[in-house]
Amino acid sequence: MAAKNSLWQIRKDLESHVGEKIQLRANRGRRKTLEKVGILENTYPSIFVIRVDEINYNQRLSFSYADVLTETVELTVFNKHGNEKIKTAASS
Repeated sequence: MAAKNSLWQIRKDLESHVGEKIQLRANRGRRKTLEKVGILENTYPSIFVIRVDEINYNQRLSFSYADVLTETVELTVFNKHGNEKIKTAASS
């Protein structure tokens, strides 16, 4: 039950940042790391979507809230008050 509440909290944290610039760092396995900056486009019941607009790289990436909980994906939000890292239950 605690994991379900943690996933819910991560989703609520992300919902408050929809439309803001966000830095993504995803572990893709075997020493492969994806680092991109994009816009948090939308949140859905099981996933969230980040739109990445770079030269020759216009793409939407989707991840689950469990990816954030297990720290496979690290998110940092750039807002008016400075950079804010999305916290997980383990890192709180």
